[in-house]
Amino acid sequence: MPTGYVHHPLFFWHDTGTSAGVMPADPFAGIQPYVHVENADAKRRSHELIQTSGVLAAALKVVDPREATMDELLRVHTSDHIQSINEQSELRGGGDAGDGFSPVGRGSYRIARLAAGGLVELVTAVAEGVVTNGYALLRPPGHHATADQGMGFCLFNNVAVAARHAQKVLGLGRVAVVDFDVHHGNGTQAIFYGDPSVLTISLHQDNCFPPASGALAENGLGDGAGYAINCPLPAGTGHAGYLHAMREVVLPALDRFAPDLILVSAGFDANNFEQMARQMLTADTYREMTRLLVEAAERLCHGRLVSAHEGGYNPWYVPLCVLAHVEELSGHHTHVVDPYAAVVAPDHLLPHQREVIETAARLVARITPAPTSSVA
Repeated sequence: MPTGYVHHPLFFWHDTGTSAGVMPADPFAGIQPYVHVENADAKRRSHELIQTSGVLAAALKVVDPREATMDELLRVHTSDHIQSINEQSELRGGGDAGDGFSPVGRGSYRIARLAAGGLVELVTAVAEGVVTNGYALLRPPGHHATADQGMGFCLFNNVAVAARHAQKVLGLGRVAVVDFDVHHGNGTQAIFYGDPSVLTISLHQDNCFPPASGALAENGLGDGAGYAINCPLPAGTGHAGYLHAMREVVLPALDRFAPDLILVSAGFDANNFEQMARQMLTADTYREMTRLLVEAAERLCHGRLVSAHEGGYNPWYVPLCVLAHVEELSGHHTHVVDPYAAVVAPDHLLPHQREVIETAARLVARITPAPTSSVA
């Protein structure tokens, strides 16, 4: 079966306006108008490379998105938050999602609903066996959005909405979320922090964004104690460190939890050329992380793995990272070779990186092993 693929031109039309990076333009404060860092370029160019490389025609099945229903959103978000995004979206010049740095363009409410609903449709297609696994090229992203506030460029938490749909509608009881965006998946963690049926695992740059979020000690609460695992990697960790974290933290946690579905918050902003963080990953890192996750899904949950695009802002390198991810999901390799790999210095696992990873690995034992029977 093919790999499912969700995209839509409206995702690229989510308007984040003129800013200097993340700051609103203010000419008399010296902040010159430019483009917001979360603009459409990297994702539009990713779609174009997916198409021109040949992988779209050869190995992907397009799954058409639709707007998430109010019931689907309310499984995760408060009605006040949903209404606020709607109201901000109706303003002539757009508004803000709640943190002062996350633009809501005119019409973005419906685009955000389309993103969340698109991921729901992809999860459904995977669960029903229409496609093997899937990748959703979504915009706006979602993993920073909490139940009652948008933040970090995120309006609705796409992955959380899809996880609850998988449980409530599709009967997939245990859902694991693996987040390798360079920033902590704080919103997803917060939504499921007391819920042992959803395991959240976040590999992220330590204390990058949000500030003081994603520490090792954030490990779940109440019934959910042990089901939130964070691996806050030092800046510059690179290829060797991330793969070590995958093998020592992520894979053992998935094996112990035994999910019925793996969702991936696939941020590509830990790459070596990224402006929003200081990690040093290459397209090959994303290829290898994806391969390990695909193997885990095949071993644990009949291959049910669905990936949702989160961050990643470099317009000339992110598409190569995305293509590597999609190639590994689909098993179809194209003629495209990463031309930038040669300019990245070889890296090695360093003692201070190993120490963090080994500390995070000890958290795996706090997950209660899944029962021997699992949803088929």
